[in-house]
Amino acid sequence: MTENLKPDTPEQLEEAVAWAVAEKQPLEILGQGSKHGWGRPVQAAATLDMSGLRGITLYEPEELVLSARAGTPLAEIQAALAEKNQELAFEPGDWAPLWGGAAGAGTIGGMLGCNMAGPRRIRQGAARDHFLGFSAATGRGETVKSGGRVVKNVTGYDLSKLLCGSFGTLAAMSEVTIKVLPKAEKSRTVLVLGLDDASATKALSAALGSPHEVSGAAHLPAQVAEASEVSYVRAAGGPVTAVRLEGPAPSVAARCASLRQELAAFGETEELHSRNSALLWRELADLTPFVKQPELALWRMSVAPTEGARLASKILEQRPGLHFYDWGGGLLWFGLSPGGDAGEAVVRGALAGTGGHATLVRAPQEVRQEIPVFQPQPAPLAALSRRVKEAFDPHGVLTPRRMYPEF
Repeated sequence: MTENLKPDTPEQLEEAVAWAVAEKQPLEILGQGSKHGWGRPVQAAATLDMSGLRGITLYEPEELVLSARAGTPLAEIQAALAEKNQELAFEPGDWAPLWGGAAGAGTIGGMLGCNMAGPRRIRQGAARDHFLGFSAATGRGETVKSGGRVVKNVTGYDLSKLLCGSFGTLAAMSEVTIKVLPKAEKSRTVLVLGLDDASATKALSAALGSPHEVSGAAHLPAQVAEASEVSYVRAAGGPVTAVRLEGPAPSVAARCASLRQELAAFGETEELHSRNSALLWRELADLTPFVKQPELALWRMSVAPTEGARLASKILEQRPGLHFYDWGGGLLWFGLSPGGDAGEAVVRGALAGTGGHATLVRAPQEVRQEIPVFQPQPAPLAALSRRVKEAFDPHGVLTPRRMYPEF
């Protein structure tokens, strides 16, 4: 029977990890378990439940900084920011429903542990770019602190960036500090209708290369567009290419008009205003098309934008699927028909020689146990990753083998 450890203080967290080290008992770190299905299945004698470490410990809106215990629900943090007309600028999605969980179930620690970022990443960067500092218990049973409350605070190693995206395999964070930003006054989205994937990628590149400060650039093939809750997108009758502009209202209106003129060379254009614009980008950040089809194995592929359309065509020739493009074509989301290896051979075969990489975000446990969930690392990088793991967690007690089967 798996034991459940639920610390309520950083001191109790350190004690829990020290016990695991002394007893040589592996721990699986969980916030609210909203992303439990992401990564390789973890075989652990005990669960380290971080949900007792919750609450905002510092919020200074005028300084654009917030600190919170790692188990604090992300919804609670976003509500506090909304009261001051601020936000997490990297736009993390609510992915709990991807694995059948309740909306709003994620935590700030889990979001940083997975380095989640939504459509605005092309302008504002990833979660790690807004991660200022932390306190955490390492696999040595020791508490460490890194960073602080300002952006330019790093001397030596920037450990925040190292922990961000480590999926709980290096340390158990007890408290985190992040940079926040004011919300944009206005948001509008220019739609270009009817483009195939290759033409859409060219249109997105043109938009991103323009002076109009694009904050979202995505392409929805017809099957995805038809499932949108935004009536203009759903009724388009074909593929929809979307480009978002944000900022002061007069600036957004002027930039939007100019961008529509420039993109008219690619096809018919439409425009979404504030409410519909926000709804469309929330659908994409939350991966709603794949929530509606839970049977699909979900892949996240980072590619050169110029390669995306060719890769998608190559994959679809071999396996049916549902896909859309984000980050100007640099991020390709693919839901493939279930069964076998969840399309791993097809996906990695298509990526071979392109410099891209792919992560299996959702698939049955037995599939994730057998195939590489994260992109296999070249030998030198794998050796470096192993040394980092050994430095933070020499006894291998923290979420072992969640990312790679070797450690």
